[in-house]
Amino acid sequence: MVDNSKEISENIQRAETSVNAAKDMIEKEYYDIAASRAYYAAFYAASALLLKENIDTTKHSGVIASIHRLFVKEGKLNKEQGSNLQWLFDLRGVGDYGVSEHVSAGEAYKSVKVAEDFLKAALKILEK
Repeated sequence: MVDNSKEISENIQRAETSVNAAKDMIEKEYYDIAASRAYYAAFYAASALLLKENIDTTKHSGVIASIHRLFVKEGKLNKEQGSNLQWLFDLRGVGDYGVSEHVSAGEAYKSVKVAEDFLKAALKILEK
């Protein structure tokens, strides 16, 4: 079995940093950037979970699909957390690529809460 503990730790650190950055962006009313950072917080936490299972994928679609297959369907994460990961990904698309469409303040605040909840759930699984 491969020892992924360093990579797992680094992903969790990136997730925590991204949550804090998202909060900073909300304070500055940069809601598009806040939503993007919130998504990446969840993405890094999800990547850490997959590394625990010795799965290393960098494609966003691969991470999301693997989280659903290995964690949501197996009951390690609830369905809402799986849906929230997809919602964050979709919202990030608006924040990063929306030309005339932007993330609202409410969506940005919700994205940070959702990302924090996902990170907490990931940490519980990683502690086992």
